[in-house]
Amino acid sequence: MDFLKLVLIMVMLSSIFIITGCSSPFEENNEIEEIAPVTFWSIDQGKGGKLKISTLGPPLVKEDKRLLSLQVDLLKQAGKDLNLKYYRELKSGQLRMVLINEELAKKGIMPIINTLLSDPDISQRLYLVIVKGDFEEYIKNQLKLQSNLDYFLYRMLRHYEKKKQGEMSIVNLHQFKNNLYSPFSDPILPVFKAKPTDFIYDGTAIFKDDYFKVIAHGIDDEIFQLIDNDHYLKYLSIPKYSVVLGHVRSHVHKKLDQNNSKLSIKIDVNGRIEEYRGDKNIQNQIVLERFNKKIETFLEKKTLELINNLQQLEVDPFKIGTLTLGPFTKPMSEKEWLKHWKTLVVNVDYKIKIQPLTSVHE
Repeated sequence: MDFLKLVLIMVMLSSIFIITGCSSPFEENNEIEEIAPVTFWSIDQGKGGKLKISTLGPPLVKEDKRLLSLQVDLLKQAGKDLNLKYYRELKSGQLRMVLINEELAKKGIMPIINTLLSDPDISQRLYLVIVKGDFEEYIKNQLKLQSNLDYFLYRMLRHYEKKKQGEMSIVNLHQFKNNLYSPFSDPILPVFKAKPTDFIYDGTAIFKDDYFKVIAHGIDDEIFQLIDNDHYLKYLSIPKYSVVLGHVRSHVHKKLDQNNSKLSIKIDVNGRIEEYRGDKNIQNQIVLERFNKKIETFLEKKTLELINNLQQLEVDPFKIGTLTLGPFTKPMSEKEWLKHWKTLVVNVDYKIKIQPLTSVHE
């Protein structure tokens, strides 16, 4: 009987909590007036081996934002110490971007990645970015002109992720993690160059495990987009031939021979000429075919140079190693695959079909 009374009392108390909307005594404080959602962390090298962490104090009331910075030994320590400097409690549940300085990334970012992955409040869809230059100085300058700068940076990354225009290598934490822990692929991240008045996309950062190794700039980055990222470029500029190709789509076929000693990459490219400032009569079909051939040769040379450079660095962002996997074969170890990758003979073959320059009003 006493047991039934106890159950009845517990049910009544639970009902009262639900009806009155009372929260659990163990829930965190989320009152709007007392918290400040954090949208980004900027992580740089500090003094004496410390990390320099910066973010904006983004209150939910009308009040000027300000840059908050401190130096810490551990990433988690930053959240605690920043709360002691700022009168609102900073919350990481709305964290959307983590920007890592390139010099720090060269030393390895595994501890940062693991800390982010282990935090249940942080979404794995947050964007990771490598920054060249002084991002803190850029923020200080731009805040005077654009108070919602952090939001606009997030919207820019989200826009290029959704549109998949091949103009930027947009990568989130989940994607980076998958490539980081795979034995047959190396992760990539976008690189932005920070200047006092500009924050400009600079190319694709290619990692060896968690160590930043090299940036694919310009034509190398555009080739990277065609071969492995979006397989699409809104514009492909080739200044050598005074031409800009538009709406370029690629279909890539990769094949390893049985001995894993030769790699064949065939790339079918379709697009149209958007701008031409050369002296060839590309309206003539024969001239256009010769022009296509020159572009094919140019892209084959540039692609082979890019792949050979990656082989020397022993990085495989194109996931070529996955071609060794089969239903009836034992998977190679990462070390074994890298031996093959470094000495692999690579053949690149482009087949380009481009439409001539035409008037949209015809």
